Amino acid sequence: MNIKKKDTVLILAGKDKGKRGEVRSISTAGKVLVNGINVVTKHAKAQSGKPGGIQKKEMPLDVSNVALVCPKCDKAGSPKAGKLQGEKTRVCRKCGETII
Repeated sequence: MNIKKKDTVLILAGKDKGKRGEVRSISTAGKVLVNGINVVTKHAKAQSGKPGGIQKKEMPLDVSNVALVCPKCDKAGSPKAGKLQGEKTRVCRKCGETII
């Protein structure tokens, strides 16, 4: 998986297609949670100390439905692997810059 926490991604599929957001968390099952994207309404029953009602919640997206946005050229795509001082890095296919 070439997407990390705090990366900016472009949504490729679903009701939020075309929107951009920052990755908040990544699960091992290949899902990403993006700020303000894929918001659904949930009906919650009242529990001790918590009121019930309709609540808005962000749901995870599959990693195949997002594309990494290069901070340098501001274009979305999948990065290629590169080496910088013996370490593996992500390199933008469009501009050739290293993505940190």
